[in-house]
Amino acid sequence: MMKKTLLVTISLGFLLVCTLANATAVTTGYREPVDAITAIVDAAPTPGASLSPDGTTLLRLQYPALPSLADLAAPEHRLAGVRLNPANNGPSQPRYIAGVTLIDIASGQRRDIKGLPATLKVIAAEWSANSRYIAVVQLDDNQSSLWRIDTKNATAKRWGKLQPNAVQGARLEWAASNDAVYLLAVAAKHPAAPLATIVPAGPVVTEARNRTAPARTYQDLLQNQHDEALFGHYFSSQLLKITLNNKVTNIGQPALIRSFSLSPDNQHILVNQIEPPFSYAVPIFRFANSTEVWNLRGEVNYSVAKQPVADNLPISFDAVVTGPRSVSWRNDAPATLHWAQAADAGDPANQAEVRDQLWQLAAPFSAEPVKLLDMAFRFRNLLAANASTALVYEGWWQDRQEKVWLISPDGSAEPKLLWQRSTEDRYADPGQPLMTTAANGQRLLRLEQGQLLLIAEGASEQGNRPFIDKYDLATGDNERLWRSEAPYYEYPITLLASGKLLTQREAPTEPADFYLRDLQTDELTALTDTPHPMPHTLGISRELINYQRGDGVPMSANLILPAGYDAKRDGPLPTIIWAYPREFRNAAAAGQVADSPYRFNRISYWTPQFLATQGYAVLDNATMPIVGEGETLPNDNFIAQLVLNAKAAIAAGVSRGVTDAGRVAIGGHSYGAFMTANLLAHTNLFQAGIARSGAYNRSLTPFGFQREQRTLWDDPALYLAMSPFFHADKLKTPLLLIHGTDDNNSGTFPMQSERLYQAVKGHGGTTRLVMLPLESHGYRARESVLHMLWETQSWLDEFVKNAVPPAAP
Repeated sequence: MMKKTLLVTISLGFLLVCTLANATAVTTGYREPVDAITAIVDAAPTPGASLSPDGTTLLRLQYPALPSLADLAAPEHRLAGVRLNPANNGPSQPRYIAGVTLIDIASGQRRDIKGLPATLKVIAAEWSANSRYIAVVQLDDNQSSLWRIDTKNATAKRWGKLQPNAVQGARLEWAASNDAVYLLAVAAKHPAAPLATIVPAGPVVTEARNRTAPARTYQDLLQNQHDEALFGHYFSSQLLKITLNNKVTNIGQPALIRSFSLSPDNQHILVNQIEPPFSYAVPIFRFANSTEVWNLRGEVNYSVAKQPVADNLPISFDAVVTGPRSVSWRNDAPATLHWAQAADAGDPANQAEVRDQLWQLAAPFSAEPVKLLDMAFRFRNLLAANASTALVYEGWWQDRQEKVWLISPDGSAEPKLLWQRSTEDRYADPGQPLMTTAANGQRLLRLEQGQLLLIAEGASEQGNRPFIDKYDLATGDNERLWRSEAPYYEYPITLLASGKLLTQREAPTEPADFYLRDLQTDELTALTDTPHPMPHTLGISRELINYQRGDGVPMSANLILPAGYDAKRDGPLPTIIWAYPREFRNAAAAGQVADSPYRFNRISYWTPQFLATQGYAVLDNATMPIVGEGETLPNDNFIAQLVLNAKAAIAAGVSRGVTDAGRVAIGGHSYGAFMTANLLAHTNLFQAGIARSGAYNRSLTPFGFQREQRTLWDDPALYLAMSPFFHADKLKTPLLLIHGTDDNNSGTFPMQSERLYQAVKGHGGTTRLVMLPLESHGYRARESVLHMLWETQSWLDEFVKNAVPPAAP
């Protein structure tokens, strides 16, 4: 299905249809908020960086400001859950890199790269193992192209005349010899795209016969034979190799390749490809597929797995397919595969002591696979250092449990459980191990004299304080090498060969920059110097506050206050609370602090922080824990816990003298919008609500929603109670609904907002519906975002800030 290409004139003459509370359709141009808010939207995005494999060079990445509506109106196909641009064989509306700079870590010297396209739109940048080159994929309006950056002389040039096929994102990998790249490209003799016939060939028929096949509410699925033809056309790729001197070698024939991976010895290629027939019921990641090992000519040496279409999996988050999955190379070995396979038929409802098994098989793949580990949970990951040392992660979502094993892939030692923990317990998170890049480009577990290096966010009651530890695999002893200290938030990226720590550091008034920290002297050396992107907001304060709800569960929020505000002098303010409910299986974990008071105070336009420029207090990211312990599941008491959360947040603002309890609004995006509508339907705590891109009728998501694993037929009363649509007669508090007309998120169909608007209007409520053309689940066009902010401020000014209090009885 192809979205119509629109010719967009960016002016007040371009009309946006908004439906008002009196059910009259009115026209209005795109509106802009005041300059102070517009400047927040137009502020430069925070730069990123990519470290070279040898740790000597930083590639600094600049990102562009918001695109225009004209950018969003580019051609688009929506096929099997993927949105792609047929003009350049790239993803639709990608976030791309608009500028790159090389920084020498030892000297701090910066070098601009010459020869890159004038308008840079890079969607992938991959270092060669020797750090000499960076392969990048550039997207132009009508083509994609491969480029090569030479870091020695800081120059770039187009690499061959081929066109990468990036409809699923760029797929490329450097050869271990550093003299070539393997990638998926559009075949040189690719035919023209199939045209739709005016007269349908016949009806679209799907059928089910005594086969259980539940599915969540996926969008952008294939709909007819023409969609199938388009899918086959755009997802067909030629796997090829291109050398530094532009010699191109095709590997096999064009095929529907989803992914590929070179064996560490570069003698084999692991290929996963889609197999017809295609499904109209599930997206591409559940299509029938095969996983094979090819030689360098594209001939099949070994068939690892053939999976049928996975449209019949249970909706449980721990459900998996029955055959080999998560197939990958063991990065420390020349050519050894490993994979997981369910031992419980893939169904969490089946009772089993062993859920998953981990297997491996070495080239030439003629022997029987060797079992590495029996697991009580589902396999998550394998990180190998060498033949005798690897970590295996397994987890069980239902109980939020994780186990980490130390295994010897060569069988020289019995598996050893290193730790088991609740993934909800952020305070006890030991961190993620550092990796290192081998000479052949493989990412290996970094091991130093039998010790791991672990980096973590360092969550604590004082907020996040990132750290780096040494963990002894033999004894389990932990040594803290360094931890971030107030008044900064500093995150360790890696420990360099020099013994210095590469970090990214920020403070409330200082944007994030990259630093070298000498762990012996604690001396800091700045590698970047980012100017404050929005200096007009410097006086706005941000404080991480902690409070409790009525049943004792700890909560927190970021309190944002206007510049120069003094509670004693200026009195309480109109306040908006912005939140997103999260489920927990443990009340103690639900109350853990999940932020830092020392992060850079970048005033957001996506959440209502921007309203601090207009005299509002903002409780942003207010925690909304929904707790279910033991036999009780979180959603069993969803509404009651929402009300407890809301009362606690309001009380926290009032107790500090910053919140006027008679002038409070609630808002959220997606599941936060669902929360907002429920709170307005079931309480009188608020004077207005802002609900963006939400789902309000859970009968339209009957096979589960968010983290709910029960179906509508399992518990119809739950679905009814949690759906604000069925309580629309109680929605009398003014509610602003905003939604993208092209929302592709599972469950949040645009009609969810349209139907709730109609229901509230039908019962005499006060509501406004704003449908943003061309926008998906998140809004990207500058015009759309500015209009969203204008709508938000206008609604809150009318019903909250300038609300007339009710007359005394």
